[in-house]
Amino acid sequence: MTQYLIKNVKAIVSCDENDRIYYDTDVLTNEEKILRIEKNIAAEQASVIDGTDKFMYPGLINTHHHFFQSFIRNLISIDRPNMSVMQWLKAVQPTFSMVTDDVVYYASLTAMADLIKHGCTTAYDQHYLFMPGLCDDPIARQMEAASLLGMRFLAGRGGSTLPMEEGSFIPDSMCESTDRFLADCERLIGAYHDPAPFSMRQVVISPTQPVSCKRETFVEAAKLARLKKVRMHTHLCEGEVETMLGRWGIRSIPWCEKTGFLGPDVWIAHGRETLPSEYAMLAQSGTGISHCPAPTFYGATEILDIPAMQKAGILISLGCDGSATNEGSSMLDALRLGYLMQTFRNGDRNGCPKPYDILKIATVNGAGTLGRPEIGCLKPGMAADLFMIDTAKLELAGALHDPKNIIPKLGITGPAWMTMINGKIVFKDGKLCGVDEYRLVNEGEAVCTRDLRMKCDVFQQLAELA
Repeated sequence: MTQYLIKNVKAIVSCDENDRIYYDTDVLTNEEKILRIEKNIAAEQASVIDGTDKFMYPGLINTHHHFFQSFIRNLISIDRPNMSVMQWLKAVQPTFSMVTDDVVYYASLTAMADLIKHGCTTAYDQHYLFMPGLCDDPIARQMEAASLLGMRFLAGRGGSTLPMEEGSFIPDSMCESTDRFLADCERLIGAYHDPAPFSMRQVVISPTQPVSCKRETFVEAAKLARLKKVRMHTHLCEGEVETMLGRWGIRSIPWCEKTGFLGPDVWIAHGRETLPSEYAMLAQSGTGISHCPAPTFYGATEILDIPAMQKAGILISLGCDGSATNEGSSMLDALRLGYLMQTFRNGDRNGCPKPYDILKIATVNGAGTLGRPEIGCLKPGMAADLFMIDTAKLELAGALHDPKNIIPKLGITGPAWMTMINGKIVFKDGKLCGVDEYRLVNEGEAVCTRDLRMKCDVFQQLAELA
């Protein structure tokens, strides 16, 4: 069993229950967990890593993403300014309908590489495109990608079940029956879900959103999830509330409560339309929120009131969201944006989150959101999920006295010096470990061009002619 001894780490920000910081200290790991955090550790059998001038942090935990969207970045054909989220989703469906299993694989590698390079060790992804002949088994390809890069991965089996003729914006080719959706969820849980501590892969039942699904889908999804003891996730309060009121005469959160889709095993993406009067409903049920800062900037939408939500008892975590509303997959960038957004919203009011508060949202809270008590902080017995930054850089001079707050406050958003997941080094000194990155880049670019870009160009030309 491989052990690593990381010697003389300049500062270790543990994010533990006591918010301890260790200075000039060693860390000993095995292939799964942290064994010791002490000064002057002796371990002759361990491979030694010099931690001089390095700051160490718990691995960041991304609680909302759409990996496949990495291959629709920077496309003018779907650049739709001045659109609401719902308008944009309707406009982008022709592009989504071109996504293949190969696109999912290489786009997932792209997103995971970005995450890993920027300190993320655990990621949840909601994939909701399942189209016979194109996307037959995309979750299998995502699991393959995660295994190749060494990512701790939670796969969200999304899906839409409401046809267009009943008010959805989802094309028929992307619409499933509730029975098919549930059957595939059950298949994937049997094939991939590992509930054991330190598990590297799990499955989450994740109907895409209420406005694109039948009510029965949410009701039956909640029943299946609790039978199989897996978690649940969906988009909520992200621009759909007006539609929900028109369709059901009820807002999204009370609607989910009535369908059984709230609880300590549920978290929602965004939640930006949540009313203060609904905070207690989320808090009392134990339902969490994945806050994704980049889409808020991208869409100029409501800013989540994190201090008020946390005061009410709502668990807030951090997510990147898909590249359609982010263009990237860096959790370090999300930390910076999340901190700046809260200072803009709350100013100098009491309760405005400090930079370190945002770091804990992205680590400890992420672990709680995903039901993973073995990750999220650094102490003996916890998973050896961590990242390190190199502080021996002139641009950081004068700021090294406060390792707890430095990343969000200064905007340290470049690649980490090293990322370790489950005791395995997956990124170090600018290189992904164990893969030929150059080959993957070229293979991915070829798949993107073959399966998406040329078709998107045709789509744009037809739209212009119309």
